[in-house]
This record gives sequence, C-alpha cells and structure tokens, in this order.
Amino acid sequence: MTVKIVLTDAQTVVDELVTAECLSEFGEVVPHGLLAYEEVAEALADADIAIVNKTLLNSYTLRFAKKLQYIGLFATGYNNIDIDYCRAHGITVCNAGSYSTNAVAQQTFALILAHYNKVAQYHQFVRDGMWMRSPTFSPFVYPLNELCGKTLGIVGLGAIGREVAAIANAFHMRVIAYNRSRRDVSGVEQVDFETLLKESDIVSVHCPLNPDSEDLFNKDTFLKMKRGALFVNTARGGVMVEQDLYNALESGHLGGACIDVLRVEPMEESCILTEAKNCIITPHVAWAPLETRLRLMGIVADNIRSFLNGTSKNVVS
Repeated sequence: MTVKIVLTDAQTVVDELVTAECLSEFGEVVPHGLLAYEEVAEALADADIAIVNKTLLNSYTLRFAKKLQYIGLFATGYNNIDIDYCRAHGITVCNAGSYSTNAVAQQTFALILAHYNKVAQYHQFVRDGMWMRSPTFSPFVYPLNELCGKTLGIVGLGAIGREVAAIANAFHMRVIAYNRSRRDVSGVEQVDFETLLKESDIVSVHCPLNPDSEDLFNKDTFLKMKRGALFVNTARGGVMVEQDLYNALESGHLGGACIDVLRVEPMEESCILTEAKNCIITPHVAWAPLETRLRLMGIVADNIRSFLNGTSKNVVS
C-alpha cells in the first residue's frame, strides 16, 4: 500500500534549508504551502497521513478524510486539533514535544537582554553618527540595567520554563516560579501566582494555552505586578489581553514588554500593541532557528515511522 502524506501548511516550517524530503521514505508526499481553511477538506480527502502546524483540523476540515489514520504535528501544542473528533474516528494524533526548548529559552533571554541592554537603540545611535559627535567615549543615552540580583518569575515549569530558569541562574538572578503542580527544580523557589506577580522584576510566560491560562494576564494581573516590571511572552498570545497590556505600558505601570506571540497571527493592522511604548515584538520566531527546524523535521519523521511500525510515540490522542 502506498501511503499518501499531505502537508497542509508546509511553508511554516519548510524552506530551501529545511525540506520535507525525509518524509518520502514513507510514501507519496504532497506539500501544500499554506492552505486556506476552505481548501483543507478537499486536500485531505484521500490522505492517509496529515502533517500540520497551525492548520485547524476539526469536523469540517476532516469531513472528507475517510482514509486518514494519522495526524502529525509540526508543533508541541495541539489546540488546533479537534481531539474528540479524532478519537471518535480512530485517528492517531502525535505532537513533537521538546524540539524547541533551547531555542525558545534563548529567544526569551534575547528579548530580556534587548530590553535591559538597549543593543538595538545603541546600534542605531552609532549608525546615525551620534557617537562620532559625542563629547565622551561612553555616552549614557539609554539607561542600562544588570540582570544580576533581579527576580525572574516563571509561569509554567515545563521543559522551556526549566531551561529559562537554568539560564537565569547563570546570570545570578533570583528565580521564582508558579506551576499548577509542584516540581522540584534546582535554583527555583516555587510560589503562588500572587506572590510571583508581586515580587518579580521580570515575569516570563511558559505555560500552554488552555481554559485556565486564557486571558490570565489581564488588567488585574498587570496591576498586581511591580511598577516598572518587564512582561515577557514567548508562549501563546491567548494568555494575555492585548488591550490591557497596552494600557499597562502606556500608563507607565509596566516598564516594558517583550512579545513573540499574539492572539491573531500574522499580526493584524489593527493590533493595539504596534503603538505601545517600550514594547518589543518579534513575529513568532522563538521556535524557528535552523537547527530547531531540522530537529523538528526529524522528530516528525520518527513519529511517522513509529506509527507505521505499530509503536506510536508522542501520542496526544
């Protein structure tokens, strides 16, 4: 039997450096760059395997997929998959856990350092010829701050949260964390959510998006944070209320925000955060270094191999 593998949003992972060629060992590979919602059902009509990143797979988009046996994710999160529907129709769903741990932790600190070290601003200062005209060798144009001694509050102590904690310890920061269940992590003091908000100089979010975390960071939450604190979100846009974050930044209550994710992606022209002061935004690229995407492709291929061999792993349904 020839297995047909359909990729519904290949361009979110694949490019000239990272290809889907390794999947051809399992059968015919049909890559679609980025299918519109209305196009998905027809594309999957004769698929045995679907590989997706953010494509919404539900009773509508899967209605013609009578042969579909397996859904593989180019992601750890699977909130775009109707798990109940898949269970009812005998479709196995497997994710790619922990492929981006180091990459997201790295981006988290790239954002934090961008806020405190003002590298982009000072680079532009030099490019604009201002250092040439400076009366001193070291112009204090933008205030800088050390991370040493600051308190980092981590929301979510999964693999990424723990890696962020390890990096913070290397910077000699105090690390506190809130997690729904207790996890003993070296160098991390676990506290309740209210304490984390009150004591953190930096709050960094690393929890999944679910009913408990949706809109967790809102007007009340931001007001409970330290005045001048930094808010960092490399998790999911849905954990924060963007208008409330904008208001907290504009009022001066928060000292800054570093955001890699939004509720609607790509960013809408009307996104309020485009005008927010002291707000650094990157376009959901924390997970996307070359090495990370190569690792991801390898995990996706290995998941398929295991499924076809009858030894499925990373199963979420």
